[in-house]
Amino acid sequence: MNRRTVGWLWVLGQVVVLGLVILVPGRDDWSNPGWVSVIAAVLFFGGLALVAVAALGLGNALTPTPVPTEAGTLVTSGFYGLVRHPIYTGVLAIVAGMTLRSTSWVHVGMAVVAYVFFDRKAAWEEQMLSERYPDYPAYAAQTPRFIPRPFR
Repeated sequence: MNRRTVGWLWVLGQVVVLGLVILVPGRDDWSNPGWVSVIAAVLFFGGLALVAVAALGLGNALTPTPVPTEAGTLVTSGFYGLVRHPIYTGVLAIVAGMTLRSTSWVHVGMAVVAYVFFDRKAAWEEQMLSERYPDYPAYAAQTPRFIPRPFR
């Protein structure tokens, strides 16, 4: 199977995982104090903002699939200086916010599935990036995948 096809399969998997996170109804497995709802909203809206800013930061390197474009360049500044996959970080923040708001153990399980999915998708994408950009392995060794280090 060629890389483009595999890349589109990753996108399809992402649609399925996120669709389930969005469409499976919440339950009342626990109650949230008000401050948890505030954290959930900050994660959700902060994640949306991060996805938008990180996507714009890629410029001509932005693609719908995890396969790098021929015209793109390796971006290591802005949010990409903090984490290798800030778009995925933003999506995972959105999922975390929705999970906190849902008060559902089913959503907690789905959030774990989403994290594992994006971790594996990122690992596959990093193989493609390493082949396309000779500097990628050194960048990856210095920059965390999803969660920024508090101090460098």
